[in-house]
Amino acid sequence: MTSEVRPVSSVRIIALTSVAMIAFAGNSLLCRVALRETDIDAASFTSIRLIAGALTLWLLVQLRNGKAAGQGNWLSALALFAYAAAFSFAYLGLSAAMGALLLFGAVQATMISHGLITGERMRLLQWVGFALAFAGLVGLLLPGLTAPPLLSSVLMLSAGVAWGVYSLRGKGAGDPTRVTAGNFARALPFTLVLSVLMAGHVSFDPVGAGYAIASGAVASGMGYAVWYMALPLLKATSAATIQLSVPVLAAVGGVVLLSEPLSWRLVIAAVAILGGIALVIYEKQRTA
Repeated sequence: MTSEVRPVSSVRIIALTSVAMIAFAGNSLLCRVALRETDIDAASFTSIRLIAGALTLWLLVQLRNGKAAGQGNWLSALALFAYAAAFSFAYLGLSAAMGALLLFGAVQATMISHGLITGERMRLLQWVGFALAFAGLVGLLLPGLTAPPLLSSVLMLSAGVAWGVYSLRGKGAGDPTRVTAGNFARALPFTLVLSVLMAGHVSFDPVGAGYAIASGAVASGMGYAVWYMALPLLKATSAATIQLSVPVLAAVGGVVLLSEPLSWRLVIAAVAILGGIALVIYEKQRTA
């Protein structure tokens, strides 16, 4: 008797990917609203977020009770902490949309650059896309009335580089949920050191702490778990392209939920950056 393999429902794929992308955009919104509307400081937000994420992922691993390999490592944990800390401090001066755009652009640029360094070659259309994305970033950061604060922008770009490094180190490291849980746990000593160093600037706020818990437990922990469920059902091109929606979702959420302005400069830069990255991804997969 042969078992019949049932095709995966397109509704399930759409549902999983939609929830994951909303969760990723939610991180930007939760961090921004916590630091803008409450008195919590960036270091405390980072610590609570990572602790909540570590506990949630640990619980998910225990519930699965699987025997998959992978436990994380200290270098990846350091990259995770660097991302989370720079992310929080950057949002002291950035809108949700601006932060998500800078973060996503830096993540993709880091991973594309790694490919070039390790011997990948880009075709003409990919170079056009890369140049378009770079021009959009330069145009966004040039001095002007609507340019974001330089320090916050550098911090968010650094967060993107750190997350790109973290993502690259995670390839083939074992079961994604188990590895991520291990990295979150190992990141806790780093974030506790940060909290000690910033002890003179601690400002605890219960509402802000609630946002941090939601960011760590729901948008990060559960969001990653849902995304890992969706990834095997997607083609590589689709998985990479779908993530282009995160800055757009963050921009819409920022305007609707946080009453943030949406400037033409940001819109044009977003089209250039995300469009350029999409060209690189599409051409790479088309010629693979």
